[in-house]
Amino acid sequence: MNRETKRMMQRQGQMEADGSPASRRAPAGTQTRPQRTQKGPSGRKRTSPVQFVREVRDEMRQVAWPSRSELINYTSVVLTTLIIMISLIFVLNLAFGKLITLMFTK
Repeated sequence: MNRETKRMMQRQGQMEADGSPASRRAPAGTQTRPQRTQKGPSGRKRTSPVQFVREVRDEMRQVAWPSRSELINYTSVVLTTLIIMISLIFVLNLAFGKLITLMFTK
């Protein structure tokens, strides 16, 4: 968090001057409401499975899916990088193994 963000949060009353989170206080002259009883461990009512599936479907419609050519390009980049890294680790492992064997055989 940078200085500008801290200063903005202090102006909004979300943070004290020392950087600790501000305690939530009710404005002067207002009454506090009684606490609601919690309906579950998080205090929210659970959604039904049907509602959950609807929300998931709506969110999946907003995803920017890659085209077929982009998918092939991304897959080839990942596989090429994977082959290079496996080869590098194999060569280093082989070299260090030979080096250790030479050190302890003499």
